[in-house]
Amino acid sequence: MHIGCPKEIKPQEFRVGVTPNAAREAVAHGHDVTIETGAGEGAGFPDADYIDAGAKIAGSAKDVFETADMIVKVKEPQAGERKMLRDGQLLFTYLHLAPDPEQTKDLLASGATCIAYETVTDANGGLPLLAPMSEVAGRLAPQVGAWTLQKANGGRGVLMGGVPGVGPAKVVVIGGGVVGTHAARIASGMGADVTVLDRFLPRLRYLDDVFGRSFKTSYASAGNTAELVQQADMVVGAVLIPGAAAPKLISRAQLSDMKPGAALVDVAIDQGGCFETSKATTHEDPIYDVDGIMHYCVANMPGAVARTSTIALGNATMPFMLALADKGWRQACEDDPHLLNGLNVHAGSLTYYAVGKALGMDVLAPNLALKR
Repeated sequence: MHIGCPKEIKPQEFRVGVTPNAAREAVAHGHDVTIETGAGEGAGFPDADYIDAGAKIAGSAKDVFETADMIVKVKEPQAGERKMLRDGQLLFTYLHLAPDPEQTKDLLASGATCIAYETVTDANGGLPLLAPMSEVAGRLAPQVGAWTLQKANGGRGVLMGGVPGVGPAKVVVIGGGVVGTHAARIASGMGADVTVLDRFLPRLRYLDDVFGRSFKTSYASAGNTAELVQQADMVVGAVLIPGAAAPKLISRAQLSDMKPGAALVDVAIDQGGCFETSKATTHEDPIYDVDGIMHYCVANMPGAVARTSTIALGNATMPFMLALADKGWRQACEDDPHLLNGLNVHAGSLTYYAVGKALGMDVLAPNLALKR
């Protein structure tokens, strides 16, 4: 199979979909690999590294899309990239379709087969291709939140760990999954007073058993959430419903009850955001103010630490990329039902239920898509 990797064009996105190590593995499996020139530079991988790995370098994204059987990316294809997809081509990347009807329509029109990193599962019910970036985003959230809290950025001017005689920042993390756990660990390590909210009692017990007094846990009832949010200097939104639009957990009306200059960090923004007032921002212009509350809603947070993120993502995606290339997408998905769960679009049909529900569109069962 011919594997192609274009340079990411989303603003301030420095990650790359194929690392030199992944390219070397694919070439060793007998596949051709083409990388757009400069695609890896943002993550510290020059073209020479890919050439040494046996890959070819293309002068433009058009050259990559025209020749490759499978396109491997990081972020969802932008409008110009979607126009270059063709019937029968395989796209393997993050998609986040539920809050993005325009992208969904374009992918359906392209005739391509699209497998989304964020809905591939594992035997433990986890999301192995989302987890590495959730870990990165979770660890970044308190860091960027602390920056947002600085007075020069419109925040309350509160130091995360306080100082002797002055209490620490109060941080509320909504969601006790991968993002929330890593956010809580880092925030508590910075000295903040941290509470993690979740509705799944076994998860709260696990967090309490493993982390003990590092941070507190609480049940995420509406009343409990509202009370803790009012007291918070920072709220990290870390909820996830695989493939679906994120639920809105803080309304605009609730902002008036929060401390002026408090920070909302919405790590769920790729799935539409979990605060009613969330809108996607970029690393170039990451913060905005709504009713005196500072919002940090960068849609590609891990892109800020592109080298760490690229290597972590590449370690996770490489076995799946090789399976798709070695067997073809149909056989790979027949052999691995967890990979089949990643199928979101095929030949003009939507194949992921949560996306169809969010967008009000008909869905073809993925096992039926295998036969088309």
